Amino acid sequence: MSALKKITLPIEGMTCASCVEHVQKALAGVDGVVSAGVNLATERATVEFVPGAVERGDLVRAVESAGYQVLETETGVEDEDGEARLRRREYRRLQLRVVIGASLSLPIFLGSFQEWFGGLGPLNNMYVLWALATPVQFWVGWRFYKGAISAARHRTTNMNTLVAVGSTSAYLYTVAAILFPSFFEAQGLGMPMYFDTAAIIITLILLGRMLEARAKGQTSEAIKKLIGLTPRTARVVREGVEVDVPVEDVVTGDLVIVRPGERIPVDGVVREGASSVDESMITGESLPVEKQAGDEVVGATINKMGSFRFEATRVGRETVLAQIIRLVQDAQGSKPPIARMADIIASYFVPGVFAVATLTFVIWMIFGPAPAFTYALLNFVAVLIIACPCALGLATPTAIMVGTGKGAENGILIRGGDSLETAHKVDTVVLDKTGTLTRGEPAITDVITTGWDEAQLLRLAGSAERGSEHPLGEAIVHGALERGIELEIAHSFQAIAGQGIEAEVKGHLVLVGNPGFLEERGLSLTALADQAALLSGQGKTPMFVAVDGNPVGIIGVADTLKDSSRETVARLRAMGLEVVMLTGDNRRTAEAIGAEAGVDRVLAGVLPQDKALEVKRLQEEGRRVAMVGDGINDAPALAQADVGIAIGTGTDVAMEAGDITLMSGDLQGVVTVIALSRRTIQIIKQNLFWAFAYNTALIPVAAGVLYPSFGILLNPIIAAGAMGMSSVSVVSNSLRLRRFQPPRV
Repeated sequence: MSALKKITLPIEGMTCASCVEHVQKALAGVDGVVSAGVNLATERATVEFVPGAVERGDLVRAVESAGYQVLETETGVEDEDGEARLRRREYRRLQLRVVIGASLSLPIFLGSFQEWFGGLGPLNNMYVLWALATPVQFWVGWRFYKGAISAARHRTTNMNTLVAVGSTSAYLYTVAAILFPSFFEAQGLGMPMYFDTAAIIITLILLGRMLEARAKGQTSEAIKKLIGLTPRTARVVREGVEVDVPVEDVVTGDLVIVRPGERIPVDGVVREGASSVDESMITGESLPVEKQAGDEVVGATINKMGSFRFEATRVGRETVLAQIIRLVQDAQGSKPPIARMADIIASYFVPGVFAVATLTFVIWMIFGPAPAFTYALLNFVAVLIIACPCALGLATPTAIMVGTGKGAENGILIRGGDSLETAHKVDTVVLDKTGTLTRGEPAITDVITTGWDEAQLLRLAGSAERGSEHPLGEAIVHGALERGIELEIAHSFQAIAGQGIEAEVKGHLVLVGNPGFLEERGLSLTALADQAALLSGQGKTPMFVAVDGNPVGIIGVADTLKDSSRETVARLRAMGLEVVMLTGDNRRTAEAIGAEAGVDRVLAGVLPQDKALEVKRLQEEGRRVAMVGDGINDAPALAQADVGIAIGTGTDVAMEAGDITLMSGDLQGVVTVIALSRRTIQIIKQNLFWAFAYNTALIPVAAGVLYPSFGILLNPIIAAGAMGMSSVSVVSNSLRLRRFQPPRV
């Protein structure tokens, strides 16, 4: 059997969980398709199929048969920029319809309540209101009709059906009252006006979809930023001559030259020279990695100091960065759609409403008093109006809008309602170490001397390191300055890559570096060996200091925990969550930091491309995972997680790949996110209950069950009022979220 092929199709027109199901079934039903996954958040379908058995056109036709469209760009479906332009165009169309809908709905509302807003001239004329309501109903709200018709073709219903039927009932009932006023006056109904009901329902629900489209349109930004990290050119040796070539022209085996401060263009192995390379953009670890002949280097990382030549081993789509890009794409594409409770309710509720309305009409036609048709029609319409989905349609989006706004007040940017809905289900929080739990930069943690004054040792070591660009040296300089120590001017400064530095400070020869650096100069470190081993066991880097040929002490340097890390971890555990630390560091260093932070589990030595795999393994255990990170290496894991939470002080790519961004960089925001999500979901469930309860309780009354015993019928005007009250209750309940206060850590 030939290897399976995978294709991604951007889909237009999906609005709810049932839409996803329709598209997925249509694609899965094509002969030759092995699997089909549809993502509502990214509006993409990922299809695996047998090459030769299925063509792209077959898949497009399957999507179209389900009532949806595949977005086609000028350069084809793989054109990310072209697809983004189409998404933006669709968003602008929605925006235009919302603006026009709101502009027309306001005068309709004012004219519909003449007893409140009298003296409005033309707006007191019902034909003017009819003229204003018609474009809202059939142009602004056309997508609801289109969606309802598509659902009807497949013998199902969704939120589009509710909106279309409910608003059309209100609209047509009012039109009938305008055209046949004597009929309604004979029934003592006056002149019912429900144009405002229909117009406002359509505009508000369309506003929610516009905001959702805006969030969806940002899903490709992470990919663009990742691609932007790749250098445009590389300096290679061709026939003994150094030439600059486009990075895509580099081939395996090329000898590539990298100078200080330059970004490494492709992956390879060092052949000549030595340097220190900042790999934090890929690994997330703050300390540069020393590189010598035989060591591997990774494309997109930055050469800090020293020049070297390396042989290209992986180019183009084979580089580590390219693999990370693909991982982000795959993780975003495989994220399952979130089933919305309103859609689930609607799928059962709408057929029930139609059945009750039809049964009501039939019963009143058979058993009702004369004129039977009049009673049958009025009660039929009353059932449809009381079942209008205003409250049901507002139940989720109003709570989400207030919740996301409350998050923004607390420095938490939530990219879409899906992530806020999902966060309450999280039972496992995975924390990246560097830059998330820790500060992301080394600092002095210990100063051990052989009898020397600590301040004097730091003065000499800090003065000697002033000329160093190495982060460990910079940490010593900053640590000395923070302690108020005045540094001297150093002379004869010399840095040996990967080992240490030497310099003359006030007539003293000062050496600062690793054990090998000092031992090569004949110095014995036996007296400091135990203390150095203790520091290493705690995950710290011991920097030996010698003055005038005598070892005088050790300066311990490490990436330290943020102030709020311990408290945040403790609070998360108190909320019933398991906290896992994920890092590329070695086991010893990771365990030391993990113990200090108080996490439940430590996953150490995880390569960048494997972080998403670790998250997936946790998900396969049945866990709902929130991933918290700040580096490019975290982007695939952020996308793979059920909820990706990016630290705002980290890279733009992490923020784009994450569902939620903590702008302050404070881990306490993780606690706030989960607490806010839990509260928001509680409000949504209350909203859905009350919206459903209003409809359910009053539908039998609208059908006339009280008429035989009490002579009570639910006038359509009262039905509309009850429907309005249900909307008011839902919105008011959602506004209670404004009183939400973040838990204190």
